[in-house]
Amino acid sequence: MKFLWVSAGWISVSLGVIGIFLPLLPTTPFLLLGAFCFSKGSEKLHTWLIEHPRLGPPILQWRQHRAISRRIKWVATVTMLALFLLSAAMQVPLWALGTQAAVLVCVSAFIWTRKETSLDNSNHASGHAHD
Repeated sequence: MKFLWVSAGWISVSLGVIGIFLPLLPTTPFLLLGAFCFSKGSEKLHTWLIEHPRLGPPILQWRQHRAISRRIKWVATVTMLALFLLSAAMQVPLWALGTQAAVLVCVSAFIWTRKETSLDNSNHASGHAHD
């Protein structure tokens, strides 16, 4: 059973990392799922993920505060805008561009209506390395 939890954890973390580069694929929910799966299958991998200098802070922010840092909000927003502009430049059909715009607006609204807490503050408070 531990093998299945660890496998699911790696799949989730992999999707989360891919989501860093693909704006429509969420990063933090997959990292949260990966942390949950690792907690069931391998305490060593769970600790590694939570303490990872890049992947750990968003997990801790969400767990502790249900918050997204302003920096992550801006990175997500700029990435989504760039994706939309690239799609428009590639002359994606209007129906697809409209669908993409609607989804990106909804994702942006979700992101910007979440509480904000500085990643730097939580890292110091929890003893993790500075981002």
